Amino acid sequence: MGLVDRIKRRLPIFGQPETSSPPPRPRPTFAAEPEPAEELSARGSKPVAEYIEQFVRDNQVVLFMKGSPQSPQCGFSAGAAGILAGYGKPIAHVNVLADPDVRDGVKQLTSWPTIPQVFIGGEFIGGADILRAMHESGELKEKFASLQ
Repeated sequence: MGLVDRIKRRLPIFGQPETSSPPPRPRPTFAAEPEPAEELSARGSKPVAEYIEQFVRDNQVVLFMKGSPQSPQCGFSAGAAGILAGYGKPIAHVNVLADPDVRDGVKQLTSWPTIPQVFIGGEFIGGADILRAMHESGELKEKFASLQ
């Protein structure tokens, strides 16, 4: 018997299946990977405007940004977080990607069209470009010095 004949005998599609074939191996079962949980908004069911106003009131330095200071999701947010971190004050942040209503709400509240948005001492400062200009001129240092 030649090689081709032996192969045909072993392959059921070409010939007769072997009579002493081993039992089929059980297929391994894998637990389904849990889907990553979406980041939930800290706002809960509180109205957007009320949440934003209270958050700004309760924190001296607030950054509404895409992502977090440790993991920013855009370059402007990263730049703003970096500038603020350099002043050594705690930064409270809100990830606007986790709650589109807060993203829209803060834009409406400030009449400022872009994210990030910075509040210091309850006062709206502006976005990344204004923050950078204030930092470079020394005005931001004065603003931080006025905080208790």
